[in-house]
Amino acid sequence: MTAGPTLTTRDRGIILAADVPSLDGLASLARVGAQVPEVVAVKVGFSLGLRFGLHAVADTVRNVSSLPVIYDHQKAATDIPAMGRPFAETCREAGVRGVILFPQAGPKTLEAFVSAALDHELVPIVGLVMTHPGYLESDGGFITDRAPGAICEAATELGVRAFVLPGNKPDAVAAFSKGTLMGVSPAEVMMPGIGAQGGTISEAFEAAKPHHPFAIIGSAVYRAADPLEALKGFAAEVRT
Repeated sequence: MTAGPTLTTRDRGIILAADVPSLDGLASLARVGAQVPEVVAVKVGFSLGLRFGLHAVADTVRNVSSLPVIYDHQKAATDIPAMGRPFAETCREAGVRGVILFPQAGPKTLEAFVSAALDHELVPIVGLVMTHPGYLESDGGFITDRAPGAICEAATELGVRAFVLPGNKPDAVAAFSKGTLMGVSPAEVMMPGIGAQGGTISEAFEAAKPHHPFAIIGSAVYRAADPLEALKGFAAEVRT
């Protein structure tokens, strides 16, 4: 399949994770992000979406910035394949640009959700490994160790070019970046776990080579005494 769309033309940057409880807080964070060129998107989750409606959430970001919105349903694509199309339609109608999918329900669900996203001009972003301990079977979790690799391979065959990997687990990032993702030229590697969860931009970005790295940062910015200064500090790391 032809390679699908990417989120940005930038080759590195920051995605702001807006896990805040109110639309006012979201607007404030988006305004901060709009002042820092290294910020390429705002990521919103189910909490804001369910509480206020996804359309209102996306509008809140658009009203104060030109940053695209990524919707992280936490976790989308764990449903039956038939839900892929209504999910994509809902996100598209709300004005979302990218959607994060963790297709743990199997390859048919992966194909359906990715195809529906592409049909609705959304950027499908496929999650592979999470940041917390106890996710993979070898670490006491439920997900077999071979599953993320199989998901990655199937997603690349569908044209996916954007992936989520844990920035606080650089060895896992490097394994994919120099393994399955070598067939994608280049991939967008989006990495949570930086800041409050212990990951660093320098280690995560080094592990993501030769792909385009993006740090997903949330509470380390919006809980800071001065969010703009905190964000500028992360931006300086991105530049170096």
